[in-house]
Amino acid sequence: MTSLKGKVAIVTGAGRGIGRAIAVKLAQCGAEVVLVDLEAPAESAQLAGDSAMAFAGDVSIEATWEKLGHAIDERFNRLDIVVNNAAAFPRGLIDELDFDTWRRGFAVNLDAQFYSAKHFVPRMRKNGYGRFIAISSNSIGIAEQALSAYIATKMGAIGFMRGLANDVAADGITCNAILPSLTDTPATAGMPEDAKRAVWQQQAIKRIAEPRDLVGPVAFLASEEAGFITGQALVVDGGLYKVS
Repeated sequence: MTSLKGKVAIVTGAGRGIGRAIAVKLAQCGAEVVLVDLEAPAESAQLAGDSAMAFAGDVSIEATWEKLGHAIDERFNRLDIVVNNAAAFPRGLIDELDFDTWRRGFAVNLDAQFYSAKHFVPRMRKNGYGRFIAISSNSIGIAEQALSAYIATKMGAIGFMRGLANDVAADGITCNAILPSLTDTPATAGMPEDAKRAVWQQQAIKRIAEPRDLVGPVAFLASEEAGFITGQALVVDGGLYKVS
């Protein structure tokens, strides 16, 4: 198993679904995990072990990151890994899409990436080690109808990881994105089964993704073994993207 012993990690959107699974996996690999969500994810934190910390906050607001930094300094006195998983899902054709919906999508999906780097790159730099992992989406290459705002935010996250990677590489910090396919989580529970099937039937692996399918790649990118991988967008989608 990948070892993250001695590392401290933040996972946002950790109250359920992919975020909860990632937090539990990082804890199993030896990391001490700070789980962040709009409401303190106490249940998820219990699953992530005795040393885990649940933290309530809106990641689209800089004050959340300031308070989070102070709490981590006081509890752990270091921070090594940030997994930006919290997400908003702006939908709508351009004729019906309002700016507030557009802006909220960018605030959660992209502004949070900026705030996390602004507040935690200096802390990582002190240790000569850091990992930023953005949970993006394979939808950037599918371009489904009514997802223009969502795709823009997720493409932006990839661009930010690639740009930031160049700025912080000399400090031992890597920055990468994971691009999952449609995943079976509470967020997709209301989606009709035939619509889900229409997506995963296009994959080489004929089933919907589960959160457990993503946690291994995230843990690897968070580890020392992935120290020469940065600025990359790793597609984890059961082969929907195929080499041709």
